[in-house]
Amino acid sequence: MRYITEILNWVSASFMLPDIVLLLAAMIFALVELGGFCSTYLMLLRQRRKREEIMNDLRAERELSAESLGHGVFARHLSELIALKWDPIHCEKRIFDFSQKYEHELERARFMMKIGPMLGLMGTLIPMGPALAGLASGDIGSMAYNMQIAFGTTVVGIFIAGVGLLLYSVKRHWFADEISGLQYALDLKRRKEERNHAETAAV
Repeated sequence: MRYITEILNWVSASFMLPDIVLLLAAMIFALVELGGFCSTYLMLLRQRRKREEIMNDLRAERELSAESLGHGVFARHLSELIALKWDPIHCEKRIFDFSQKYEHELERARFMMKIGPMLGLMGTLIPMGPALAGLASGDIGSMAYNMQIAFGTTVVGIFIAGVGLLLYSVKRHWFADEISGLQYALDLKRRKEERNHAETAAV
C-alpha cells in the first residue's frame, strides 16, 4: 500500500508544472479575449446610433442600400443579405452561418469557464500534500511555499473563469440581438414581397 501511495504522490506532483504552464497560458488567453471584448464594446457604443437608424428604417419598410448602412458589424451583415437580393433560402443560410460563427466564439468563453476552475483546483490540491508533509516534519518554510502556490493557482483559475463568464454573458446578448435583427429584416422584406405579389395578382 505504501508503494501505491508513493506512486500516486509522484504522479500527482508531476502534474504541477504542466498545470502552472497551462494556467499561465489560459490567463494570457483570457487577457487577450478581455482586451478584444473591451475594443468591441467601445465600437458598438459608437455604432449604436447608426444601428438604431437602420432599425427604424426597417420598421418603416424603407428601401436599404449597402452604401447607406455604414461600416458596423450589423450593417456589414445586412449588406451581405442585400447582396443576396433578399433571396429567402440564401439569406437563411447566411444568417445560420453568422449564428454558427457566434456559437464558436461563445464556445471559447465556455471553455474558459470550465478550464479555469479545473486547473485552479488541480493547482490547489497538488501542493497541499507537500504542505501537509512539511507541517508534519516542522518545515514551516516548505509548507508556506506550497500554500502560496496553492492560493496563487486558485486565484488565477477563478480569474480565468470570471473572464469567461463575463464574456459569455454579455456576448450571448449581443449575438442574439444581432441574429434577431437580421431575421427581422428578412421577415419584413419577405412580407413586403408577398404583399406586392398579392397586389399585383389582384390587379
